[in-house]
Amino acid sequence: MTASGLGARLLQTRWFVRAPIRLFRARLGFLFGGRMLLLEHLGRKSGEPRYAVLETVARPDARSVIIASGFGTGSQWYRNLIAHPACHVSIGFHYRAPATARALTPDEAKPVLAEYKRAHPAAYRELSGIIEAAIGTTIDEVPLVHLAFQSGA
Repeated sequence: MTASGLGARLLQTRWFVRAPIRLFRARLGFLFGGRMLLLEHLGRKSGEPRYAVLETVARPDARSVIIASGFGTGSQWYRNLIAHPACHVSIGFHYRAPATARALTPDEAKPVLAEYKRAHPAAYRELSGIIEAAIGTTIDEVPLVHLAFQSGA
């Protein structure tokens, strides 16, 4: 099995992707240095809280972050945010900061991904292989979401 194949399999393994949630809930999110965040959102059908740990793609400013849906528009957290954009984000020393989600257009996403590729070439190559192995598309085609923190966060 290739490294990309193994990465794709791990990202589809529930215990593996949910393991960091406990660290964020214990207010230890700063251990990820701002590269990872805990997204708390509502289920689009159930209305129940849901959680996902995701890698940040960009930090346009101190009040926002951009994340990528590596499993495309079929990702549950992505579909939930489209249905209910209000969410909470734990990142760095911020815990459960209220935020609002907005999907970026392809034209808005293009320069964000180009900058990610320039700033993190090794991660870009690795993630490209994992995404292609998992869903058969390139990293340049995954949807991006802008999370804007509300005032007071």
